[in-house]
Order: sequence, then C-alpha cells, then structure tokens
Amino acid sequence: MIMIDTGDRIAAKAAQMARPEFIAAYPITPQTVIVEKTAEMVESGELDATYVRVESEHSAMTAVIGAATTGIRTFTATSAHGLALMHEMLHWAAMSRLPIVMVNVNRALGPGWNIWADQSDALSQRDTGWVQLYCANGQEIFDTIIQAYRLAEFEDVQVPVMVNFDAFVMSHTSMPVEVPEQAEIDAFLPLWKPLWRIDPDDPVTFANMLPQSEYGGMRKNLHEGLLNARARWPQVYREWKERFGADHGELIEELRCDDAEYVIVAMGAFGAEARVAVQQLRQQGMKVGLARVRMFRPFPDEEFRRMASGKRFVVIERNVSPGAGGTIYSELRSSLYGYANSKVQGFIAGLGGRDVTYEDMCEMVRKTASGKAADVEWWGIQD
Repeated sequence: MIMIDTGDRIAAKAAQMARPEFIAAYPITPQTVIVEKTAEMVESGELDATYVRVESEHSAMTAVIGAATTGIRTFTATSAHGLALMHEMLHWAAMSRLPIVMVNVNRALGPGWNIWADQSDALSQRDTGWVQLYCANGQEIFDTIIQAYRLAEFEDVQVPVMVNFDAFVMSHTSMPVEVPEQAEIDAFLPLWKPLWRIDPDDPVTFANMLPQSEYGGMRKNLHEGLLNARARWPQVYREWKERFGADHGELIEELRCDDAEYVIVAMGAFGAEARVAVQQLRQQGMKVGLARVRMFRPFPDEEFRRMASGKRFVVIERNVSPGAGGTIYSELRSSLYGYANSKVQGFIAGLGGRDVTYEDMCEMVRKTASGKAADVEWWGIQD
C-alpha cells in the first residue's frame, strides 16, 4: 500500500503497526498530530492499546516507564521543551533497561520562543542512555520506528530508542511511503519477551537503593547495552532491506565517499539538501561525498574512521552545544583524533528553522576548500 501523508501521520501509522499495548500522550507543537492520530486509532479500534492522557511530558514518560515494567510494548512522542521536561525520566528509562520507543520531532528550545526545526533538543539529551536515530524522509520515518522496536528488544540491548525528525520540514510535509501488510511487520517484529517484569505472582525488587560498589557496574552495563545496539543495528537494517527493499544506509548513509576529497556530514532533513549539493559540486569538478548520520548515539566512530584517510569532513548541522560548537563536529573530531590525517570543518546553520539550501552547502564546501573558513563557522548569522 502506498500512503501519502505528513511525517507525523506516517509516524503514527508506524507506531500502530508496531502494536504497542500502552500509549501515554501529551500534546506539543509540532508533534501533536502524532498523539492525536494514535488516539483516533485507539478510539476507532484500529489499534488495541490503552491510551492515557497525562498532565505533562514528564508524566507521559513516567507512565510509559510504569507500563513497560509490566512487560508490554509502549509508545509516546514529544518535542523540544516536552523532551526537556522528560529529562529526569529519560535517565530512569535507560537505567531501568526498558526498550521504550519514542518519537521526538526536533524543534528549537526557548527563549526566545520558536517552534521550528532545530536538533539541539535531542542532542542536549545525548548522555541519558538512549539510542538516537535520525530520519531524512517519510519512508525512513516509517521504517525506522518499526526497526527501533526490533533493536531495543534484543536481549543484549534492552535500552530505549528515540526516533528523531525535523519539525515542519518533515513533520508537516506530505511524502509517499510504502506500507507493508501487517502480517509482514509482525513477522519482522514478533511480540516482546521481557527479561523481567513486575508480576504480583513472582515479586521482584525494582529500582532499589544501590551501594557505591554496585552503582558503577550498573552504569557500565548500560554503556555496554548501547554498544550492543550499535553492533546489532546493521543486522536489523539488513533484514529489513531483504524483506522490504528499503535502503537508507546503515549507521551512516554514504554517497560517493570512496574518491571524495571533501565529505559533507549532515543529519536529518539536511541530508536531502546535501545530496543535491554533492551532485552540483561534482558537476563543477569537485570530488565531494555525503555521509549522513542515521545513528548519532552511539556515535558511528568506526564507520568514519574507515573512510577518513586524507579526507576533509565538512560538518553542517542544525544544533549547537554552547561553549563547544556543533555537537556532531565535536563528536567527529573526537572520533577521528589521530586517524589518517583527516580534518574536520564545522558549520552551524539553520538554527530555529532558518532555511539552508543546497547552494548554501555548496558555498560552505567551497569556503572550506579555499582555506578561509574558521574551525567552526556560524552560517548566515550577522555579528
């Protein structure tokens, strides 16, 4: 079946087909359509789930955690300040090793108030212990939400997953998506078999006080769970590709990187513009490729190191880590330190939803090639 709809409604359709048994919801622009649509599905009987309307995003994550501890599949969605309000409970979900899947529609944080695309909301939560995946089109939104459940529920993973896509650019833009039959999704994503759950007939102690000697080991175990997620993701991706044909790239999507002298590194909706920029610059005689990050956390270190030899990476990102620069820029520089004489150039662009075109990206690459760019450039911002 071909579905033509907005990113938010595509996300809701994917959530429905993953068969969650519990949904907690609190509205926030531009995510609200997701929880509205899932509410309609539950009301109409299209989705057999308990749907709970809560008083805040903090409560939404708390409710999902409570439901997940009983051993059932859960879903929620949020954006920007809603995600920030969940911060305490994001740590709780990860340390509890609950395979929760949540959609986050990337939106700017205030003040000043702004409802447009900006990835600083999710990237400010990078150390909470959640896998973070980023999408560049409607088909990838659908596929990634289903894949996220499969990834999270592996016995050696058991961590929550956040699926991200850009506000309005994707959440409110209609795109065609191929939707498989429910039976095909069920074959790919069987029922979750929890390793533990709260059961009155088989009591367990959950989230008790830990002595100093035990706490560090628990954190290390979470770290290892995320590393296992990175190792498992190619398996999930390849099985999906074999079953359904969709190919978005594994941890990163590579385009013409083999012979590239300059590699644009982008994430989310910027990936689509970067594809056109690569085509334009190639026609102008510049050897340029694209590495679009799909999995930001855990970061795909080895994939970048593999392609690094002699390349200049041009990171174009819609986020900022104040005092450090761009978040992807910082991660990539750390990953490549001492590897293959590679260099990293950073551009912070499009904050608060400001438009960034492929022409802008071409100019960023040309400025990098000229040697006139600072280590980190703020694109389109007047001093």
